[in-house]
Amino acid sequence: MSVTPRLTVFAGLAAILSLAACSPASEPAAEDAAAAGEVNVYSARHYDVDQKLYEQFTEATGIKVNTIEGSAPQLIARMQSEGAASPADVFVAADAGALWRAQEAGLLSPVQSEALNAAIPENLREPEGRWFGFQRRARVVAYDAAKVQPAEIASYEDIASPRFRGQLCVRSSDNIYNLSLVGALIEAWGPEKTAEWARGIVANLARQPEGGDRDQIRAVDAGVCQIALTNSYYYIRMAAGDDAGDRAVTEKVKLAFPSLDGQGAHVNVSGAGVAANAPHREAAIRLLEFLASAEAQTLVSQENGEYPASPGVAAPEPTAAYADFAAHPMPVATYGPRQAEAQALMTAAGWR
Repeated sequence: MSVTPRLTVFAGLAAILSLAACSPASEPAAEDAAAAGEVNVYSARHYDVDQKLYEQFTEATGIKVNTIEGSAPQLIARMQSEGAASPADVFVAADAGALWRAQEAGLLSPVQSEALNAAIPENLREPEGRWFGFQRRARVVAYDAAKVQPAEIASYEDIASPRFRGQLCVRSSDNIYNLSLVGALIEAWGPEKTAEWARGIVANLARQPEGGDRDQIRAVDAGVCQIALTNSYYYIRMAAGDDAGDRAVTEKVKLAFPSLDGQGAHVNVSGAGVAANAPHREAAIRLLEFLASAEAQTLVSQENGEYPASPGVAAPEPTAAYADFAAHPMPVATYGPRQAEAQALMTAAGWR
């Protein structure tokens, strides 16, 4: 789905960048955009709207954005091999677990920015400012509305209940979205209950894990399974996209937001951090402040189906139609450190 940004959006972004550059409480940003010249972004996100944002940032500041794309593991390995000579200024990833991996590898540096701290809630950023979440996505359930009642999938426990024996589709255990979800469950429940839940997931599989989130949603439509785990924005993009077949799928398959311990649905973030050896650090901070602006968050939400991270920024359509849910307040920075334990637990349960 393509949406042309309005001039008022661009004007708002320019004003925010001007204020951020002058903020005495933030690290000093480049006064002269031409002095910074460029900023190098290593991005594991591959969406057209991201390029639009980079172009708007360049138009507002004069700072050219150079991008290198790849998977998060590929980019992390590249930054490690480049060492102190790495040209990377900003690392972008689509999951808190992936951001943590870069942090754990010593590839990100803390940032002190009043603009970032004001825009991004504490539970959606790394405590020392090594990375910030700019968009949220919920890991929820796509279900066959003709066979399943929403009350049957009101909690994450329900997904693993005997009600859905042989009726669940899900991605592989090493998928970062699943690792973060299970890491969150370990944080909330402890390893014993989470292991029992994982065994229930395996017992409920309609097939061995395969494909991506859209494939799980389409499998529900095809009758392979009655429910599937998916990130919310995949479903929203299908429901609002140009593909008539995908739109038809979402007429039959609906989206439910289970609750974790009665506190809301599990949410994750897409975000970014400043590289530890960034050659253009000031420009990198300005780019992060730009991505945290209300206008930037709104544009991404509008075009990519993700939810704004800032509580004061309302999700626009088409995302707004799926935004009326409670989000669990767990800090997303807790997911990464639980990854190894989550993977071992899932493997032991037989989750391939």
